[in-house]
Amino acid sequence: MNNINPLLDKFDTAPFSKIKTEHFKPAILEGIKLANKEIDSIVKLEEESNFENTIEALEFSGKQLDRITSIFFNLNSAETNEEIQRIAHEVSPLLSEFKNDVILNKALFTKVKQVYTNKEKLGLNAEQEMLLDNKYKAFTRNGANLPEDKKNELRDIDKKLSALTLKFGENVLAETNRFELQVTNEADLAGLPDHLIEEAAAVANQKNKEGWIFTLEYPSYIPFMKYSQNRELRKKMALAFGAKGFHNDELDNQKNVLEIANLRFKRAKLLGFNSHAAFVLEERMAETPEKVDTFLEELLEKAKPAAQKEFKELESFAKELDHIDHLEKWDAAYYQEKLKQKLFDLDDEVLKPYFQLEKVIDGVFTVANKLYELHFTEVFDIDKYHPDVKTYRVSNKDEEEVALFYADFHPRAGKRDGAWMTVYKSQEVSNNKNERPHISIVCNFSKPSKTSPSLLTFNEVTTLFHEFGHALHGMLANTTYPSLSGTSVYWDFVELPSQILENWCYEPEALKLFAKHYKTGEVIPQELVDKIKKAASFHEGMATLRQISFGKLDMSWHAINPQFVTDVKAHEDEAFAPTKLYPNVQENCMSTSFSHIFQGGYSAGYYSYKWAEVLDADAFEYFQEKGIFSKEVAQKFKDHVLSQGGTKHPMDLYKLFRGKEPQPDALLKRAGLIKK
Repeated sequence: MNNINPLLDKFDTAPFSKIKTEHFKPAILEGIKLANKEIDSIVKLEEESNFENTIEALEFSGKQLDRITSIFFNLNSAETNEEIQRIAHEVSPLLSEFKNDVILNKALFTKVKQVYTNKEKLGLNAEQEMLLDNKYKAFTRNGANLPEDKKNELRDIDKKLSALTLKFGENVLAETNRFELQVTNEADLAGLPDHLIEEAAAVANQKNKEGWIFTLEYPSYIPFMKYSQNRELRKKMALAFGAKGFHNDELDNQKNVLEIANLRFKRAKLLGFNSHAAFVLEERMAETPEKVDTFLEELLEKAKPAAQKEFKELESFAKELDHIDHLEKWDAAYYQEKLKQKLFDLDDEVLKPYFQLEKVIDGVFTVANKLYELHFTEVFDIDKYHPDVKTYRVSNKDEEEVALFYADFHPRAGKRDGAWMTVYKSQEVSNNKNERPHISIVCNFSKPSKTSPSLLTFNEVTTLFHEFGHALHGMLANTTYPSLSGTSVYWDFVELPSQILENWCYEPEALKLFAKHYKTGEVIPQELVDKIKKAASFHEGMATLRQISFGKLDMSWHAINPQFVTDVKAHEDEAFAPTKLYPNVQENCMSTSFSHIFQGGYSAGYYSYKWAEVLDADAFEYFQEKGIFSKEVAQKFKDHVLSQGGTKHPMDLYKLFRGKEPQPDALLKRAGLIKK
C-alpha cells in the first residue's frame, strides 16, 4: 500500500477526495518509471517476439500512468487552478519525452516490426490485426525510421508543442475570466430575460459590486447577445469575446498560433508528409487535404446561395425593425432571434420552462433505455472533484454493470468553456475480465437561481444530447484492447454517435418523455414541437457557411507551409473571404482563441463535424424509416458502431449498420438546402 500518494495505490474509481495537488507530479514521475520498466521487460525478453509478448504487452503497458494523467488533465480542464496549470507545464514535456522514448526505441521497434512482418502467419482475428497495424503505424508515422539526429529534432518539437498548446488554453481561460461587463443602469437591461438578470445580480453580489455583471462564459454571453436591446453593450461584449488572446499583452496568443502551426508543419515534413493536414488525414476517413477541400467546396456551393439570401432577409428585417443600415456581427444573434420569433412565433424563453435540466437528464436516460435497454441510477458513494458533479451507475437489462457515469453541468472559474466528453477509465478485457469504463461529460449550463431551477435553452438541450451520444459510445464499448475501445476511432467518425442523438430532440415521440413545464408538469404542447421542427432549418445556410468557415480556417493553418505567415489576422481574413457575410471586425481574431484546433484534438479535423453530419443524417433516416425507437435499428447501431470502437475501418462498420455507404442528400434535405 502507498499511504502517502493515493494516485499510486490501486484504485478503481478516481480517489478525488484523497488527492492533493502536490500528489500529481510525483505520481506522474513514478508512473513514467513504472511504464518504462514494463517497456524494458518487453525489450529484454529473450524469447522470439510474438503478438502476445510484444504487441499485447505494449498495449497493456503504462496503465497506471494513463489513469493518473487522465485524472490530472481532466481536472486541468474542469477544475483547474494556478498550481495545477504550473504542474501541467512541468509534466507535459516529461510525458512528451516518455512517449517519444517509446516510439523512438529502436530495440522495441525491431520487435514490433518482426511481429508485423510475420502477421500473415499469425492467425489473428480482425481486432488483433487492427491493433498490430496501429502499433506498427504508431512507430513508423512518428519517427521510428528516422536517423538519430532527426529523432532528437522530433523530440524537441514535441516538447515545445506540448508546452505551447497548454499555454494557448491557459490564455483563453484567463481572458474569459478577466472580462466583465458591469451594468449599473437598469435601463441597460432592456430585453434580457429575468433568469439572466438574476444570475448577473448574483455575480455582482458575489464580487461585492453594485448592479449586474455579465461575463464571457457561455450561459451569460450567449443570451446577452441574443436578447440585449442595447446595441452598444452587445458590441462591447462581442468585441471582448472575439478578441480573446488578441490584445498584444501577456495573454496574447498570436505568437503561440504561429509557433504551433510552424512546429506542426516541421514535424510533418520531418516524417515525410507535405503538411500537418496530410499527416493527420492519412488516418481519417477523408484521407487527404484535397478530399477535405473538395468536401468543403461542394458544401459551400450548396450553402452559400442560401446563406446570402438569408443574410439579405436579415438585413431587411433589421432595417425595417430598427433602421439598422449595416448589420454587424454583434447584431447577428439578436436579429436572428427576433426574426425567428416573427416567422415561427418561437422564443427560446418560452421553451426554457419545458427544459428543466433534471428532466432533460431523465429524458436522455429514457431515450438510452428505450434504444439500448440501459438503466441509470444516481449514486452518492463515488468520489467527486466538485460538489456540482453527479454520479450514476449504468446497468443493462440483466442488471450487469455497463459503466460509471460522471456529469458536470455548470460553469466555474476553473473550468474551460464549451462541452466535452472524457474518460477516466477505458473499457478493456484483461485477465479474462471485461473492465467496464468510467465516462464523464462536462458542460456549461446556467445554474439554478433563487427563483427557478436550471432551465436549458433548446440549443443547450441538443448540446446535452450530443455529449451524451459520445458518452454512449464510451459506455457501450465492448472490445478487448483499450486503444481500440469506445471513442478511439477516426476523428471524422467520432462525431457520428454524438450528432445522431441530437435528432431525438426534434421528435415529438421523444420530447413528450421529458419536455415538461417545471411548474405545472404540462407536456410541451404539440404546437411548440411543430414550431421547433419548422425552425430546425432556420438560417441553416448561414449556420452551414459558419461551420465551413471554421473548417477552412483550420485547413488554412494546417494544409500549408505556414512559415511565410507573419500576420495572424490577415491570414485569417483571407481564409474567411469565401464565406464572409458580415463586415470584418478589425479588433477581433478567431484563431487566437480557436481552442478546438490549437489546444484540443481537432487540428486538420474541424471539417469532421460536417463530415459526420452526412453520416448522422443518413443514419437517422434509417431510424425514421423503421421508427425512432426501433429496437432492430438500435441493436444494429449498437452492434456495429457503438460497441466496436476502432476495431474495423469506420466505413466498414457504417456499411455493416446501414447496408450501404452514406448519401449526402439526407443532410442537404434536412438542412433545407435541397428539396425533399
